[in-house]
Amino acid sequence: MADPTLDPFNPAARGHWIRLRTLIVLRWIAICGQLAAITIAQALFGLDLELALCYLAVGASVIANLIAIYIFPENKRLTESEVVSMLLFDIAQLSFLLFLTGGLHNPFALLILAPVTISASALRLRSTLYLGSIALALISIVALYYVPLRTTDGAVMQMPEDFIFGFWLAIFIGLFFLAGYARRVSIEIHAMSDALLATQMALVREQKLTDLGGVVAATAHELGTPLATIKLVSSELVGELDDPDLKDDARLISEQTDRCRDILRSMGRAGKDDKHLQQAPIDTLIREAAEPHMERGKEILFDVSPLPGGESQQPMIQRSPEIIHGLRNLVQNAVDFSDSTIWVDAHWDAQNIVMRITDDGSGFPPQVIGRLGDPFLKRRKSEAERAKRPQYEGMGLGLFIAKTLLERSGARLAFSNGSDPFLTFEETPERNGAIIEVTWPRDRVSRLPSQSQGALGENQQIKA
Repeated sequence: MADPTLDPFNPAARGHWIRLRTLIVLRWIAICGQLAAITIAQALFGLDLELALCYLAVGASVIANLIAIYIFPENKRLTESEVVSMLLFDIAQLSFLLFLTGGLHNPFALLILAPVTISASALRLRSTLYLGSIALALISIVALYYVPLRTTDGAVMQMPEDFIFGFWLAIFIGLFFLAGYARRVSIEIHAMSDALLATQMALVREQKLTDLGGVVAATAHELGTPLATIKLVSSELVGELDDPDLKDDARLISEQTDRCRDILRSMGRAGKDDKHLQQAPIDTLIREAAEPHMERGKEILFDVSPLPGGESQQPMIQRSPEIIHGLRNLVQNAVDFSDSTIWVDAHWDAQNIVMRITDDGSGFPPQVIGRLGDPFLKRRKSEAERAKRPQYEGMGLGLFIAKTLLERSGARLAFSNGSDPFLTFEETPERNGAIIEVTWPRDRVSRLPSQSQGALGENQQIKA
């Protein structure tokens, strides 16, 4: 992308997504709360505060906000360093107010958690650790050095030392817990957002390819008749002309006509918008999904047969981009992790259509099999794994895309392994690798033979 700060897949760019206006509004809310707390503490509870210094601290936030409003546009998005600077200012300003108002004897000391939590939700780990360390250091200082809270009659309001230590410990634990919790949730949200975006991009790409293939198929169909006429006339000219030069020209026309026909035929293989090709037999569908991976050095075996009680005629399946791309991703995953063979089975009865993709690899890792279908389940690969598959950088995104697309078509997916890891080599079945089973309700993707489909309608003619 032209601007890397706008790259939705770049985690380092997410700090640039925070608007200045958002932090300004949050700071105005904090300023109003601080002024209300100072006023109520003095008027209602009769506390003798260092009002000049307190208002100076609040005034510093007001001035900082006004400067930011008048210098920068409202739609400005901050860099990560600018966000860190603003949050660092808020931490320092709040710590100074706590120093003036009793330190940890002031219950509002808990608000020191807010800037660090914001950082954990939006910024990188390094920035969050930096702000968290500063916040913890300042809160520890104001726990020891502060201006005591006094009433107007000279009484000092303070808690026992044990309570102060417990309050400091609670803030210390809260910094790590809330920041860690916010960061974990933020990471999962970003991962899901990135994965859904990748899914949408994959679906759009598949849809464009399907649409383009339809145009090519229709073009090949429309040009078939004139090309055949040119071929016939040029062949007759070759036999009738006596001039060698003219005969060579006629032969060249015939050869180029054959070439145009072959080009259109090869391009038309992707054309799937023809009315007759909007649905395909289940055997054709699974072979089309597996076609890009047929020449990768692994053997792919197909088994298409009815379940007990199912009719012998193959069901016609909708050739939607979701189904094609989803099945293709599952086959790719099986080819990536198999040793030599992949089995693609398709079975049906009156209620369901079941597809099962099995390989002879090592299967799914037991520790992640329950989380398959979630995006970005990447773990650092060992040297042995990297040497075995040097070009594979799987992150679980392919399975997520396949699962999401197929579930949109009404399918249910189940993941399992074909063998028990405690079996001996002789007891291990041939299909001992990963198993992915996809089940559709029959009425979601196909018609029963008893259901009348009716006329398909005319194909739309391409107009210049």
